[in-house]
Amino acid sequence: MQPKGISIFGLVTIIILITACGDKIKPGTTEKKSSGTIRAAVGTATISDQPFIYTAVGTVEARTSSTLSGKVMGTIRAINVKEGDRVKKGDVLVIIDDRQVIADFDQAEAGLAEAQRALQAAKASRDAAEVDAKLAEATFNRYQRLLAEESASPQEFDEVQARYDKAFSGLNQAQAMVAAAAQRVNQAKAGVASAGIGKKDVQVQAPYDGTVTAKMAHVGDLAAPGTPLLTLEGGGGYQVKLILPEVHIETIIPGQPLAAIIPSLTDLTLNGAVETISPIADQRTRSFYVKVNLPENKNIRAGMFARVAIPVGQAGMIAIPQTAVIERGQLTGFYLIGKENIAHFRLLRTGRTLGKQVEVVSGLKEGDRYVVDPGSEMSDGVTVEVTS
Repeated sequence: MQPKGISIFGLVTIIILITACGDKIKPGTTEKKSSGTIRAAVGTATISDQPFIYTAVGTVEARTSSTLSGKVMGTIRAINVKEGDRVKKGDVLVIIDDRQVIADFDQAEAGLAEAQRALQAAKASRDAAEVDAKLAEATFNRYQRLLAEESASPQEFDEVQARYDKAFSGLNQAQAMVAAAAQRVNQAKAGVASAGIGKKDVQVQAPYDGTVTAKMAHVGDLAAPGTPLLTLEGGGGYQVKLILPEVHIETIIPGQPLAAIIPSLTDLTLNGAVETISPIADQRTRSFYVKVNLPENKNIRAGMFARVAIPVGQAGMIAIPQTAVIERGQLTGFYLIGKENIAHFRLLRTGRTLGKQVEVVSGLKEGDRYVVDPGSEMSDGVTVEVTS
């Protein structure tokens, strides 16, 4: 029967131990209370106006960028560059087959020669008509005198007048033909000039110094007017093109400094400035395009994702130094100074980082005192001797 007695005694012992450990742990305390005194700076939580920041997203692009295309129809004979190549203004980048252009030029010159011959023929006809008109005019004047002297019959005068009218009608017609032939010559000359320009357009040249960033065609492809061939970026730096909702458009002006962050470059922060603001909003998104110039930086590339911080107003909030915030695993807290200057570790919820301070979302209210920079010796329950 001895084993049964031992079992009952052990059960009673366990019940006593469970009862002794039934007290709850107070929330907000994660460490054993300590005693002693530590000197530390103490701050008081106050509500202050801090800028409210709207984060706009955008894309980095070159300030100077062009898509080069052909101006004539023809097969691409050569492409002298590739992506990443640096080029100088006037460098020949693409060569297009010029056989069709030469044929068009020859045809234009033949048309000009024909128009010039037609003009010469029209001028000859006009000169002959002028001679006939002068003769008819002289005869008409003479018969007018004879008719007045009654030396010519009215019938004879009528015949002379008819020849006179016909001669001047023919002259007017000849002069109109000369004008029309001259117009055709001018058109033919314009055609020759256009064909001559086409001979130059078979070579696509760099409009400025820059870097080839994209190649959209290959040797043997058919180039047509307006068909993209290459993309060229100039050396004028980069900018961020972003979309800003219409509710915030009144908060920025050209030239306003703004901070731009490039996440892919380890959150590189650059001090930019507003370059342009679209004068009209996109009707679908009710937003405006804004371009923010960036300072020179060799690591920036077109197409990178960027965030731009835009102050759109102010809001009252509590902010404390980052040194007052303690990170312990997944917990964030601080040391609250209670009665008799005793430090108590309390949990804290933080928001945005504002320079060397951090926004407090919850866990701290106005008027609360806290340890500004708790060292490694600070612990829950110690007495804090406040230093200035």
